[in-house]
Amino acid sequence: MLCSLIGNCSILILSKACLKIANCQTLNNEYFYRTNINYIMEINEIVSYLESLAPIKSQEVWDNCGVQTGDVTLDCTGIIVALDCTEAIVLEAISKGCNLVITHHPLIFKGLKQITGKNYVERTLLLAIKNDITLYAIHTNFDVWRFGVNHEIANRLNLIDQRVFVPSTESLVKVEVYVPIENKSEVQEAMFEAGAGKVGDYSDCSFQTAGLGTFVPNASAKPFIGEAGVTEEVNEVKIEVIVANNSLNAVLKAMLSAHPYEEVAHHIIPTLNKNNYQGLGMIGTFETAKTVEEFLILVKKTFGGTLRYTGNIENKIKTIALCGGSGASFISNAKASKVDAYLTADVKYHEFFDAENALLLVDIGHFESEQFTSHRIVSLLTEKFTNFAVHLTDTNTNPIKYF
Repeated sequence: MLCSLIGNCSILILSKACLKIANCQTLNNEYFYRTNINYIMEINEIVSYLESLAPIKSQEVWDNCGVQTGDVTLDCTGIIVALDCTEAIVLEAISKGCNLVITHHPLIFKGLKQITGKNYVERTLLLAIKNDITLYAIHTNFDVWRFGVNHEIANRLNLIDQRVFVPSTESLVKVEVYVPIENKSEVQEAMFEAGAGKVGDYSDCSFQTAGLGTFVPNASAKPFIGEAGVTEEVNEVKIEVIVANNSLNAVLKAMLSAHPYEEVAHHIIPTLNKNNYQGLGMIGTFETAKTVEEFLILVKKTFGGTLRYTGNIENKIKTIALCGGSGASFISNAKASKVDAYLTADVKYHEFFDAENALLLVDIGHFESEQFTSHRIVSLLTEKFTNFAVHLTDTNTNPIKYF
């Protein structure tokens, strides 16, 4: 442990063996730890928490979520959270003594054959690597999480009765397992704890069918019940549960661990069910309907930027759909949902015609639509790690300027 004294402020550089950091204050415009921190943790612990909320497996196939560079086994000295990862963000992390940068947009989208510093991506990577800073991105996996990006947008607009706008499909499976009736509760509870049986606002959901199981152990078997070469009949229960793909491995591991049989008879069945707790965008309503002008004023005040819109300005706005980032491909979904307005970004000229006056289509800008994503991440981390330094960036990464 190293210790230096600046005025009345002790700055401690900790190893894993040291578990206390002294109170510090801002001095000479330099940043120091100011909170009582009675524990330290590896970067991996923070990453694991974020991925328990928004698993990497739920990202889009073209995306690149997760660790971009860095050693996740290092002790975390502090976190900077931003929308984008740029050189300025890494420099801010260095100045504040933080070795973890969490952003919504990944720094690396395409494969890199060289890292020579010829563009901002390579320069940012080099700067992070030289300073032992881990870069982590939580992108489309955070978009599709029910309480992620679009939940934050909807809350900023004070929308009620929120639900997922475009639910994910092919993200759920049904697991069936046959269990001796006396072991039913133990196996079922283990599966529930691992994430099985969640359906919307309900948990521990299952269906059970009683029946008679038969089997003949061979000479090399070690059966829980019965003897080699003898037909056995056992009163069993078939337990059926819905499982999200990103929880499947954990559920199967829990099931196999809790099950008494040497060989566990079970089925994994893909479904086309919509996952109403995972998907893109959000639909919500205002407590009181607004005029188009009132609605646009609220959006402008909340998100800033420049609004582009089309649609019938005589309509009242009560129910809206929204999708942070590039959501023009869901204009048809918005019309089919019979909402009064659709809020998104990156709408091209000809795509405005697709609204066909069936709703008010509003483009608020990509940065503007996702700017509060960083606030959401900071909120989640500070609630989980109450005595740890998590900082919302002071740097505006919007590449677009308005004249």
